[in-house]
Amino acid sequence: MSNVLKRYFSNCSIRAFILRISVLFSVLGFLIIYLGASQAYDSALRDSSRAIADSRAELIFDDLTAAMDRGISRAEMASLLQQINQGDGNSSLQVRLFRSELIEQDIGYNQGPKPDSFVLRSLLAGTRLHSFEQDQVRYSYPLKASEQCIQCHRQVNEGEVLGVLEIRQDLGPMLAGARSELLTNLLWLAPIPLLLAIWVVRLLNRRINRSVVLLEQRIDQVQSLSDLSQLKFERSELGFTDLQRIFSKFERLTDKTRAIAVDKELLEFEIRLLERFVITSEVIQGWHYHVCELLQEINQVLNASNLFSIFKVDDEVLGLEIFWLQPPTTQTRERLEQEIRQTLSQSPHFHEAALLEVNHHVADESAEPMELALEDIRFQTKSLLLETPKLGGIVGIGVHSDVVADQTRMLVTESILSTMLNVVGSVKAIYKYTRDMEYYATRDSLTDLYNQRMFWELMDNEISRCKRDRSKVALLVLDVDNFKSINDAYGNGFGDQCLQQLAQTIKAVLRSEDILSRYAGDRYTVVLPGDDMQQSQQVAKRILEAVNELEMTASDDQSVRSSVSIGTAVYPDHAHNSRDLLMFGENIMRKAKREGKNRACVPSNEDVLETFKELNQKSRIILSAIENKQITPFFQPIMGLDSRKIEAVEVLSRIRLEDGGLMGAHEFIEVAESMGLIHSLDLVVIERALQQVQDEGFPGLVFINLSPSSLVMSEFLPRIRELTRQTGIDPGRIVFEMTERDTVKNLALLERFVKHLKSAGFKLAVDDFGSGFSSFHYLKHFPIDYVKIEGEFVSNMINSERDASVVRCIAQLAKDLGARTVAEFIEDDEVLQAVGEINIDLGQGYHIGRPQSRIYTDLDPELAAMLPESKHAEAPSEPELEEV
Repeated sequence: MSNVLKRYFSNCSIRAFILRISVLFSVLGFLIIYLGASQAYDSALRDSSRAIADSRAELIFDDLTAAMDRGISRAEMASLLQQINQGDGNSSLQVRLFRSELIEQDIGYNQGPKPDSFVLRSLLAGTRLHSFEQDQVRYSYPLKASEQCIQCHRQVNEGEVLGVLEIRQDLGPMLAGARSELLTNLLWLAPIPLLLAIWVVRLLNRRINRSVVLLEQRIDQVQSLSDLSQLKFERSELGFTDLQRIFSKFERLTDKTRAIAVDKELLEFEIRLLERFVITSEVIQGWHYHVCELLQEINQVLNASNLFSIFKVDDEVLGLEIFWLQPPTTQTRERLEQEIRQTLSQSPHFHEAALLEVNHHVADESAEPMELALEDIRFQTKSLLLETPKLGGIVGIGVHSDVVADQTRMLVTESILSTMLNVVGSVKAIYKYTRDMEYYATRDSLTDLYNQRMFWELMDNEISRCKRDRSKVALLVLDVDNFKSINDAYGNGFGDQCLQQLAQTIKAVLRSEDILSRYAGDRYTVVLPGDDMQQSQQVAKRILEAVNELEMTASDDQSVRSSVSIGTAVYPDHAHNSRDLLMFGENIMRKAKREGKNRACVPSNEDVLETFKELNQKSRIILSAIENKQITPFFQPIMGLDSRKIEAVEVLSRIRLEDGGLMGAHEFIEVAESMGLIHSLDLVVIERALQQVQDEGFPGLVFINLSPSSLVMSEFLPRIRELTRQTGIDPGRIVFEMTERDTVKNLALLERFVKHLKSAGFKLAVDDFGSGFSSFHYLKHFPIDYVKIEGEFVSNMINSERDASVVRCIAQLAKDLGARTVAEFIEDDEVLQAVGEINIDLGQGYHIGRPQSRIYTDLDPELAAMLPESKHAEAPSEPELEEV
């Protein structure tokens, strides 16, 4: 039954609910009234019939008593009793007289109906009885003997029961008629409460529906959190105090919602904006356009007229970049600039507000000019000052006053500004650092000349052009005479100044098309396009004269002069490729030094023969070293800057000669590559190095330089795996170094090789990171574990803030990508302290340890930068070789 009622009243409107419940209660009321009225009528009718029966019985008894007083005969009495028993044939009332046993004995037995149990109880008890059975009413009235009765019936005592009058009456027809009449009357009255219910329903529905419709309209008007303020209701509008109380609660709920909720549109906007905060190379290159697009997107949810940012990167002047949604008027520009300067003047970090360099950018140039009054220029600012890197910035946004009043929107706006400060500031800084790194990828940081990488690229281009044009190109190799003595006498700082002034002096006597490079250390190269031997000698003569005239002043005011030795080589007279041409020029330069220095040596036919003889001799030495496994690994220690322990070593190659001497890698690597034997040489040195690591029990990492030709050798990786199995060295301890300038140009081949290398458990490092801009390409495509920072940046970071900035930028980039960093060329304690302050992980250089034939396993923790003297004394004495 309950389930039926639930289905009856579920999923219906208020009007339908009231109507259904009115109908239900009308039906129930009708039934209750009908049943109650019927019951009351039945009870009244029974009471009435009992009273009638009692009155009729007394009347009959009085008639019998009167007849007996008159002295009627027994025959007349019998006739009277027969008349009483027969009654009125048309009446529903029946009367029967039953005589007692005493009377029967006195006057004879009656042949009529015998008394039943109901009559017998009344005869015996002498009491009146009533009975109602199936609309039949029975009433028994005992006739008791009086004094008059005793006169005729002498055997009866006074008070004894002489007989019983039974009166029966059939109430069925009367009850049926009454019920029929009651039902008819009720049916006529039933529509009245139903009609009243419908009228009440309509009245309630009209008033409730008006309130509900009003609420629906107000809710439909809510499109954002700010529209919730419209949900206000007057008492006269709602009509009921209960609804007014509910709606008041609803208003308080909307107030709480406004306080704690965030507009969906704002959230979607913030999500879209965060996606735009991903820094890509396109964003870095065109960051002004990117911020203009951000301002346009901000205006989809906020009324913002402008966005400005202030930066100071390193030692640059404060730069104010203002981005306008549409073109501002001149007065508007001045007002905003004045407001920003005033804000900056209140900050201790931006006291140079007067030196602001202001740039304006407009997102939509085609829009109408915008005029803002001073009171309309309202903005919120966020400021941040970072010490490392030195980046100061403010980001502000000019928003509509409604946004400032809305706490939720202002909270989201401030969150966006905080993120924009970091992102836009980082984009600006990365843009500057990337621009610097692009420059230094091709330039030497000390002299601002082309670096070694660019020398090879430009040299190869010139030789390719000569092959097409059948022309010549000359190469001058210059080496500073006695430069080590200058460094030792006046210090590295003065030595760097000497190299810088020499570079400027040489560059001053060259043509614009000539290519001057700092190849390494105190060695320069000059590419002379289109020149032959005679023309190149004229250039060499001018260089010698200019350098001889150069006079430098040391810190003690002492005058210092220097000179250079020059070797000349011409393509195609002396070589057919750039590497052989450089080797030939270096040999001629060394001949100039042997002949007394400060001169330019002209190669003779004997020099050409001697050079090729030397190349052939080196070729034989390399072949013999590979066949007899005479390649000796040297190990340079790499120190953990936090642990102050030797955590790794780098494997370097040496060839031990028959006379006991050593040939450095710079003397045979290029020859081995030209012979196509470099991969065999690599396998020999790796085999011997891993065996020595195992024999000496060194537990750290082993860095191994990887030559490009090894990538194309199918047996290289299987052979390395076999060596690790034989020596029992975990592949995770072996780190292969890829040098950007030496890597193969087939990127797909390199990707496959790296994939197999990493799947075998080996680690990967990028060597000389920063020497070429495509080093970033390797970080993007390959899972790099270690980044070895270009040593020229590290060694010069004490003297150049630009170099220090590049090193910091590379260190942060590697950290963000999950790679550890190694600083190379740590030559003194100052450089070691500097790299330690910018959270670089590992350090390598002569200050930490020189390459030796044994492996250093200990480092004195009390000394922050170098090995103890006793350690050096224990190490075998080896010739100092120039590292390439």
